Amino acid sequence: MSGSKRINLALQGGGAHGAFTWGVLDRLLEEERLEIAAISGTSAGALNAAAVKAGMVHRGRDGAKTQLDRLWSQVGAITDDRMTDWLSALAPSAPFLAKALEYSPAFAAFDASVRLTTPYLYGPMVRNPLQRIVEGFDFGAVCGAGGPEIHICATNVRSGKIRVFAGEAISTEAILASACLPTLFQAVEIDGEAYWDGGYTGNPALYPLYAPHLPDDLVVVNINPIRREAVPRDPQAIQNRINEISFNSSLLREMRAINFVKRLLRQGNVPKGTMKDVLVHMIADDGLMNELSVATKMVPNAVVMARLKAAGRAAADAFLEAHWDDIGERATVDLEEMFS
Repeated sequence: MSGSKRINLALQGGGAHGAFTWGVLDRLLEEERLEIAAISGTSAGALNAAAVKAGMVHRGRDGAKTQLDRLWSQVGAITDDRMTDWLSALAPSAPFLAKALEYSPAFAAFDASVRLTTPYLYGPMVRNPLQRIVEGFDFGAVCGAGGPEIHICATNVRSGKIRVFAGEAISTEAILASACLPTLFQAVEIDGEAYWDGGYTGNPALYPLYAPHLPDDLVVVNINPIRREAVPRDPQAIQNRINEISFNSSLLREMRAINFVKRLLRQGNVPKGTMKDVLVHMIADDGLMNELSVATKMVPNAVVMARLKAAGRAAADAFLEAHWDDIGERATVDLEEMFS
């Protein structure tokens, strides 16, 4: 590998599965020749983006890695590699852990209560447990000029439109709005408007990364499997797949638009330079994500998160090894094949 490179990152949401993105970022930050120019994030992706930005402003790459470790330790992950290796070696397989959580009486009771009640039942007493974590971010750094640009996606409840928060507009409320699942939490009010999870309209939004001053390369960190071979049959699996399809639909729609623009440019229907020729890459581990479930998204488990982080690091390492020379030159996601 040679030369320096610049990329934009698009970070999906997916609850505790965002620990996979933690691992991806942890590895990318170690690559000194790689500059992260901008990040668009939704839900867990928004938290990861804010942690990277705050850390980079204060202490560069090491600061970003430390902030990510701090974030995920507060979620429930163990950040001591010796402990996580030991736990992971002794713990059952990922599918077994996923099923054990999914069919546990506690999760069954929680799942039933979510389906039968509303977060408005208890009035203002319902507090998003992420609030304490998000309030700990240094928003002077998160909103500041240093480090990568960040864009946080949320869904306007009344209009159904996406809103992207950037710069001074990013706040505790904006990040909580981006991660506000409507069956669990009351809508977040910002400037008189109500917001839900950004995954419904942009998981994450790609269009802020098309700005002329940003690099052409867009790396999507995907944590919601685009394809599942098995047809879900039990209620939890069906609901989980509904959510995955819903939360992937906005991403796929934007990627289809990129493919359309690339085709126009390739065929000479629009002059080169009038529209951005985005080079799309993707870091994912659909094999592992297919083994997990809605329970591992909703219930942070130290062993699962350790495996997700390790898988994210491995996936990022494999991407850099296979595609370093492609960055800045060509896309590594075949959009024509994806949408054929």
